[in-house]
Order: sequence, then structure tokens, then C-alpha cells
Amino acid sequence: MGIYFDNGSTSFPKAPGVGEAIATLIENGAFNINRGNYRGAYDVAYSVLDCRERLCRMFNGEDSKYVIFTPGITYSINFFMKGFLKPGDHFIITSMEHNAVSRTAKQLEEIGCSYSMLQADVEGMVNPDDLYELINEKTKAVVMLHASNVSGTVLPIEEIGAICKEKGLVFAVDTAQTAGTLPIDMKKCNIDFLAFTAHKGLLGPQGIGGFVIAPGMEDRIEPVITGGTGSKSDSLEMPTTLPDRYESGTMNLPGIIGLRAALVYLEETGIENIHKKKMEIAEYFMKQLEKFEHARIAGPKTMENRVAVVSVDFEESDNAMVAFELENKHHIMTRVGMHCAPLAHQSLHTFPQGTVRFAFSASNTKEEVDECIKALEEIGV
Repeated sequence: MGIYFDNGSTSFPKAPGVGEAIATLIENGAFNINRGNYRGAYDVAYSVLDCRERLCRMFNGEDSKYVIFTPGITYSINFFMKGFLKPGDHFIITSMEHNAVSRTAKQLEEIGCSYSMLQADVEGMVNPDDLYELINEKTKAVVMLHASNVSGTVLPIEEIGAICKEKGLVFAVDTAQTAGTLPIDMKKCNIDFLAFTAHKGLLGPQGIGGFVIAPGMEDRIEPVITGGTGSKSDSLEMPTTLPDRYESGTMNLPGIIGLRAALVYLEETGIENIHKKKMEIAEYFMKQLEKFEHARIAGPKTMENRVAVVSVDFEESDNAMVAFELENKHHIMTRVGMHCAPLAHQSLHTFPQGTVRFAFSASNTKEEVDECIKALEEIGV
């Protein structure tokens, strides 16, 4: 199929066992949970509970009942921002946000909320102390990503979480690029709401994600989606018990079962070992890029404060054509453009031309990087 360097969009290959787990469920009994009172449904319910417990351990959450499944991290972020923030409230985001946050912020502004942006520098890093100047009497929350999907910059969530605790603000974190890649401790970082997706660093399938909340947040976040849960069916009110309060409708059980298989693999292998392999490939790639005078890395130029996402602005070339020729002539898959994060590109000084993004997995090799570098030489960047 070629060389796949687009793991910032979705991981490939998935963890061993993911496809088999999904197929087994579909073929041998994809029974609904919380509805069927029979053995097969209980077996599936146990697997779902086990998935919640593994996620709870991964993020050091309080209890697995605080782990909520959604169709994906964008849904999770919307659950928080639209379920917690009200007209008149003020909140803070960073200038590195994905449109999952920034477009939702814009929509909330149109109904009476207001927000400020914590400005990042040209490498995508923010200064936590700058947060103090943005906080006012109406500020209710800070909503931010953990690592940039454009530059790979890892932002200081522990320091910002400490400020949120000091000022009595709710802290919501988008872990799209770090869940399954970096250790994340909700308690240590004072995270009240953690949004995750299965299909990137967690090496699971698309179409499943969720969030983990700190105790007490269930009384502060209104359900955005309401409907059947299989519990308290005699009432027109949404259940107050967790996780039912936020899980209306039929769940994506194949997705959850696939995610569970990925989590088993991650626990057995160790995310630190997987991350180390990815970073070795990213470092090798960045070193090889030094031979190109007009290839500018957008983001950290060293391996500090980054994940294995490397965006490159080929300053003397059309980035879109570079990506096209990499795929069309050399079968190397990347992601080019704005990466659903125009604010980040403005901070990185890569707007409006965008970048070519190379995002590596532990399955990539130095030989593949060598092929890519040779291809770039042939393209003449």
C-alpha cells in the first residue's frame, strides 16, 4: 500500500487483535447491553466495563463509572463546552486549538459566551503565567489540547491545571494526540474533563471516543444528547446515575470492543516503549531534513516538548504539490494543508500556505524515512 506517515490523522496499522475482536463480536453475538436480559448481552456488558476500567487506569480517573463513551473526541468536546458553559460565561482556549475547540468556541460566542486565547509562540508553546492576565470574574473554564496536531508541541497541562485549581476554574483537556502516547494523570494535572479518541495513539478503530470526568462534574455538565439508556425507562427525565446520564441511544459496541483489544495491547507492550520507537523515527527524520535548505520545521526543532508529529513548510515549493508527488509518484502518504487548525498555523507562521505533516508510528522504519528523503530530493524541494 506504500508508506504511511499520516498517523496524526489516524493510526495504521491498528493494534494487533483489534480487527479480530470486532469481527468476533459482529459474527458471534453483537447483543445490545442494558437492554437484553440474557447471557450474551451480559458477556458484552462485561467487556464494555473492562474497557472503561482500562481507560480509568490509563488516565488515573476516580472510578470507571466516570468514563463515558461517545462517537469521537469532537463529540466529547462539544459535550463539555455546550453542556457546561452558559450565556454570559467566559472561558479560555489556546491559539493552538483544533477546530473541534475553536469552532465550538465561535458558536458559543454567538449565543452569548465570550472567550480569550492564550497565545502560543512560533514553536507552538504557551507560557502558563500568561493565563493570569486572561482570567476575569466571569471565567469558568480553560479548554485546551495537550499536544498540537500540527507541530507536535506538548503543552504544559500540569502547570496550567495547577493555575486552574488555584483560581477555581474547570480544566478540560483534549488528548487527541497524546492518549496512548504520553502518560496522563488526571489527578496530578487537576483535569476535570479529559476528552479522548480511540483511533490515534490508542491504536483502536475510528468512530469511538469518549471523556472522563472528575467526581462532581456530573452535576455541572448538562447532557447534550438525551434519549433511551435502558435504565429508569419509566421516567421522562435523564438518569442522574453514571455513565447512563451521558450515554443515550445504542452504543458503538464494535468500536468499544475494538478499543478494548487495543488497550490490552497497550498495557502489555507499554506506551512508553511505543512512544520511544515513534520518537526515534521522528528524530531520525528531522535530522535527515537538515540537508534541505528550504525545509522549515514548524514547531520544536529538538525532541523536547514534542510528540512524533513533524510539520514541514517547504518554503520554495508548493506544499500541496509536494504532498501530491510524494503520494502519486512515491506512494508516501502524508497530510497537507491546514489540518483543521488555522489558529495553530497562524501561531506557527504557516498560514495560509499550511504544511506537509509527517506523523510517525512505532511501525514505521528508518528505511521508510530514507525512501521519503530520497523522494524529496527527486521532487527538488
